[in-house]
Amino acid sequence: MTTGRTTELRYNPRELDKKWQDRWAADGLYRVRDDDPRPKWYELTMYPYPSGDLHIGHWYAMSPSDAHARVRRMQGYNVLHPMGFDAFGLPAENAAIKRGIHPFTWTMDNIANMKRQLRSMGAVYDWDREVNTCLPDYYRWNQWLFLQLYKAGLAYRALAPVNWCPSDQTVLAREQVQDGKCERCDTPVVQRDLEQWFFRITRYADELLDFSGLLDWPERIKLLQANWIGRSEGVEISFDIAALGLEEQEVRTFTTRIDTIYGVTFLVLAPEHPLVSRITTPAQRRAVASYVDATLRETEIERQSTEKEKTGVFTGAYAVNRLNGERVPIFIADYVLRSYGTGAVMGVPAHDERDFIFAKKYGLPINVVVAPPNWDGGELKEAYLGEGVQVNSGPFNGMSSAQGMGAIAGHIERQGWGKRTVSYRIRDWLISRQRYWGTPIPIIYCDHCGVVPVPEADLPVLLPEDAQFKPTGESPLRYHQGFFNTTCPQCHRSARRETDTMDTFVDSSWYFLRYPNATYEVGPFDPAAMRFWNPVDQYTGGAEHAVMHLLYARFFTKALRDIGLLDFGEPFLRLFNQGIILGEDHDKMSKSRGNVVAPDEYVEALGADVVRIYLMFLGPWDQGGPWSTAGINGMARWVNRVWDLALREYGVGATHASPLPDAAATRNLVRLTHKTIRRVEGDLDRFRFNTALAALMELSNALGDDWEARNVDAAAWDAAVDALLVLLAPCAPHITEELWERRGRPYSIHQQPLPAWDDALAADEEITLVVQVNGRVRDRLTVPADITEADARAAALASPRVQALLGGKPPRHVVYVPGRLVNVVG
Repeated sequence: MTTGRTTELRYNPRELDKKWQDRWAADGLYRVRDDDPRPKWYELTMYPYPSGDLHIGHWYAMSPSDAHARVRRMQGYNVLHPMGFDAFGLPAENAAIKRGIHPFTWTMDNIANMKRQLRSMGAVYDWDREVNTCLPDYYRWNQWLFLQLYKAGLAYRALAPVNWCPSDQTVLAREQVQDGKCERCDTPVVQRDLEQWFFRITRYADELLDFSGLLDWPERIKLLQANWIGRSEGVEISFDIAALGLEEQEVRTFTTRIDTIYGVTFLVLAPEHPLVSRITTPAQRRAVASYVDATLRETEIERQSTEKEKTGVFTGAYAVNRLNGERVPIFIADYVLRSYGTGAVMGVPAHDERDFIFAKKYGLPINVVVAPPNWDGGELKEAYLGEGVQVNSGPFNGMSSAQGMGAIAGHIERQGWGKRTVSYRIRDWLISRQRYWGTPIPIIYCDHCGVVPVPEADLPVLLPEDAQFKPTGESPLRYHQGFFNTTCPQCHRSARRETDTMDTFVDSSWYFLRYPNATYEVGPFDPAAMRFWNPVDQYTGGAEHAVMHLLYARFFTKALRDIGLLDFGEPFLRLFNQGIILGEDHDKMSKSRGNVVAPDEYVEALGADVVRIYLMFLGPWDQGGPWSTAGINGMARWVNRVWDLALREYGVGATHASPLPDAAATRNLVRLTHKTIRRVEGDLDRFRFNTALAALMELSNALGDDWEARNVDAAAWDAAVDALLVLLAPCAPHITEELWERRGRPYSIHQQPLPAWDDALAADEEITLVVQVNGRVRDRLTVPADITEADARAAALASPRVQALLGGKPPRHVVYVPGRLVNVVG
């Protein structure tokens, strides 16, 4: 999409932007010093993937976050606001396959282009602290951290069913499957069993549910994480299968409703449960095998869909409910997952909607064991999910179901049939990827020594530059003999390297620790610099990372703390999520829709500042909104007005000066200036850029009126214009720097403190006093702001509307809320 016709500016934006970007770079204006005596503030926005070009979504994420970091600088903080690149990932490898370009070349070319674009934004990034995750000086520390987690028992290898994308030929984490499809390429995902490497995030499930260390996080993000972790308290109960003659004597299930145990009429195993093939009777073998094969072609998302019809197959085997001695049939069904809980669930159709539907379909008994209110003993038309009285529950009959919970659980524990426990929805973090363009996992496999970690002294395990990129389903490293074949570091015999690479979320789980000294060579982070700057004071980015990056980074921080590498447990103290900018058609931007906005064209025509402030003005930053060509042109016109106002001469010797300034007009301008300072600084502090800019527009409009009237004091005029520029500087750094210089002010505007306001000067001289009669608004009076209570009461009672309602009678009571309202009770 092209810019079309744009508003002509009073200045040349290309020349002005370049002038100040070059000056700031030459002066090291944004170079951050660790020995700066001011209090530190670490403000970080999520780093981008180097896809080739910064799109307008990048600008929407980064311009406001840069403005906020600038506000903190002007508030007197020593601010670190770094930038880097999340440089590993599938797109680079796909480019290598499709275009014959090496991933490193493709990535580094894209980074060079994006750095040029980021510099054109005029941000305060200190490029001396840049992080690039695809360089060996970064990913060697990925490998080192992996080894520390391995030694701590937090990294392990296991055979597990995985989500497999046939198109990308790689494993996907559960979080990367959207509606049964690969989030990257929209290909339906299938299930495969592979040996995989995992991080034991489940060990931190309870601590990850504790958000007390977070100063200011959106409630929705905390709720998403809590739901993803999915903590449930209940009982693990065993069912007897000794009669089947297997080595296993029982099947264990988890339930949050142990009060319904007497109502179990069937068990369900996950189709991939290891017991299935051994308990299935010959008569049922063909049906079971067919169902298992069909299940493996489904994704977990599809299997758990509430809209999917519940199906299953009887195995021919039975288990015994130990509490009542009843034999219950064992089914397999795709809605039960091997990787969740025990891979087995008990069916209680009278008290579970899904089980009720399943029992009806397969003609299974529905036994009521928690009686609904006023139950007559008849059949239920639907599952009863509430509390009630225990019935058909042996010795527990007559108890409330709440009492039954504890009593039955205690009985089970005394008999040794189960125990009270906690179950979690979250699973360990699968980090293995069958790809080249990622961090090699530093593990060697030796036929004599087994699994052998690569010695730390041998890091980094480098990616070979001459790998062949083919969509085989295995990592290209598997076919690179120079990489694959190695020597065991323990016995020095021939061995094989692990050919999987790490999930790129590993890179971003600790990158914020590297920024304080991005060139540190002795460890993943400089301990002194890391302790000085971390944890991050303010983090900004998209809410879509709630249960991936943000959760993984919290886990990593806690794990590194327990290993002894950190002395804090939360990576980001404050979090703000920006919304999404849409196309002009109000649809999500995409190349296929033809509604993608290229920021470079607008920057070329209108300059970085117009693009920046337009993006901040189009709506609340956390909500997003549609792009508007008319809107950005309107912003350009406002910038022209600011330019004109700032360069007008007003005062002694100026042809436009008023010989006799009007005292009231001057007071009004002073009041508006101080009110604007107070409002804008509060709004900028809380990411309310649109309302901050609206306040600056009101001030500029008032200055325009005062210019025409020529009725204000020159000192008040100059103070108002200076305040306008300083308050606008975080959002529009180039034009404000230029106007500041032209007005003869000291370099640099970005070294100035935010202007102070005086509450007394900002106070209104008049206020609107709401008058109520018996709680209903009947009048509004304009009164002096410093009106006394007696005068406020008198003014309200003198109101003709109030007098008419009182009908000449005295009021019974008058309530006065200072500066706001009078309520007359008749």
